[in-house]
Amino acid sequence: MRFAVLPLALVLSLALAVGSAQAATSVGLGTADSYAVLAGSGVTNTGPSVLNGDLGTAPTPAVTGFGGAPNGTVNGSTHQADAAATQAQADLTTAYNNAAGQGPVSTVATDLGGQTLTPGVYGSVSGTFGITGALTLNGQGNPNAVFVFKAASTLITASASQVNLINGAQPCNIFWKVGSSATLGSGSSFSGNVLSLESISLDNAVAVNGRLLARGGAVTLINDTVTSARCATSGGGASEGGSGTTGAGGKGKGNGNGKGAAGGGSGAPTVQASGIPSAHGGPGGPGTAARCSARGFTATFRIHASTGMRSVTVFVDGKLLKRTSAKHFSVRVSVAGLRDGRNTIRVVAVDRNGRRRVASRSFRRCQTAAPSPSFTG
Repeated sequence: MRFAVLPLALVLSLALAVGSAQAATSVGLGTADSYAVLAGSGVTNTGPSVLNGDLGTAPTPAVTGFGGAPNGTVNGSTHQADAAATQAQADLTTAYNNAAGQGPVSTVATDLGGQTLTPGVYGSVSGTFGITGALTLNGQGNPNAVFVFKAASTLITASASQVNLINGAQPCNIFWKVGSSATLGSGSSFSGNVLSLESISLDNAVAVNGRLLARGGAVTLINDTVTSARCATSGGGASEGGSGTTGAGGKGKGNGNGKGAAGGGSGAPTVQASGIPSAHGGPGGPGTAARCSARGFTATFRIHASTGMRSVTVFVDGKLLKRTSAKHFSVRVSVAGLRDGRNTIRVVAVDRNGRRRVASRSFRRCQTAAPSPSFTG
């Protein structure tokens, strides 16, 4: 009997092929990408929860506990059993099936706390996942590293548990496929996108950098913060204007006159703002005295997009100021009731294809003069 001797180069190529087959691939969320919370049978909130992203539910339209402090605040659009929420649920089903089909699976302990994991697809012998203490996800220097966790039934995290990201790992590339329900313990810090077949429940004061997406069940919140995670990309970013600083999503310019455009990565709309006093520098640019507003100002926004807009919302320090679907509009910003010093105006633009862009600009309210003392007698 003869045994074939494979050349070393061929052996190495086979080893590399096996290694690449085990790698996780990113799960496309479609229009569900713009949501911080998406439910199938309603969303219930208690206390001043904050959602930085859209809120939706379909087919059940019930949403309770929102509308601004002292209740919850949605820094995005709300969709209750409308066409947008229905499409997002359809896209969530596709995403869930994508995550469920990934493999081969590396089997790890049910309790992920205390472990440090590299990119890949993970499951447990018990079919459930828990986190007690801290789970560390190591991106190994690759900002596109993907982690997929597949739980046949539940995901339950303990109070004060953490999901820590190192070496380039990003919450936008972490996916938790949950076969039944997910529960996040009080005071915990969680990263990634939860794709649950049934319900998702958060205890008090949970911080989520990712998304809570429930296909059939409800989502329950108690004084929590959920921020829909965006992937940082190389090669420039979205400018907030004013300071000329950049963020994720494309290229943009800012100047000391308070004009700037948010970059347009991946076909997302761009946001151009003018008329906002710069908090970073006067007409001479950064390094000169910052301007402030004592009586308010009129901000003008121009949205550049290849399609019409589904929604454009403007917030000042987290409070809704204007909602429209226009691409070009102005809004009066009153500084009455705002704190002295730096404040933030934020625009969330979503086009008809569900592509989303968020742009923020800082401005200053002039310091209120102290009242003159009065004397009697």
